[in-house]
Amino acid sequence: MSASRDPRLRDNVGQAALTLEASLPLLGIAAWSGTGKTTLLEALLPRLAERGLRVAVIKHAHHTFDVDQPGKDSHRLRQAGAAPMLVASRERLAMMMETPGQQEPDLAALVALVASQKPDLVLVEGFKAWPLPKLELHRPALGKPLRVAEDPWVRAVACDEPLALPPGVEALDLNDLTALADWIAAWPARWPGERAPRPTAERVPAP
Repeated sequence: MSASRDPRLRDNVGQAALTLEASLPLLGIAAWSGTGKTTLLEALLPRLAERGLRVAVIKHAHHTFDVDQPGKDSHRLRQAGAAPMLVASRERLAMMMETPGQQEPDLAALVALVASQKPDLVLVEGFKAWPLPKLELHRPALGKPLRVAEDPWVRAVACDEPLALPPGVEALDLNDLTALADWIAAWPARWPGERAPRPTAERVPAP
């Protein structure tokens, strides 16, 4: 198997390899800040649920975020050294763990965590440097460049204006939520054949 077809590829920040398992469909949602990634996902997730999909979301957050409240038992025990700290009720559970010295979140480890819940699809928001298939969201009004030209993992671009895209990249309407939901809902069925970057002039092997 050539390097370009190997489903086990190392990310760009030197962490563990991300294994693109055939049984766990992944789709990155890549966009510049201000594009509206979270707002779009908020609108799409109910539509995906209506189509029968159980969707997990992994989101990259600012390094200072905290979902626990200072003073609560779980926060006190985590600060005391519990690693991880798991708190659960009959309605929900949460796991929290300090990761000192880690430059970036380890996506491979996070995927392994959600895999145990057997979702139909895992949407990954914000880990744009990692090698996994992606849907890029683009708004020309922001004045930011497209990533698709430099990232062969981008499979489709959703935009609010027509764009010229590289061969093999699908164009989607960023404002058509039904069409976007249909495209994402079809991703799990496509996944086994999508676990490698797009062919490019540099990646196509010599005959």
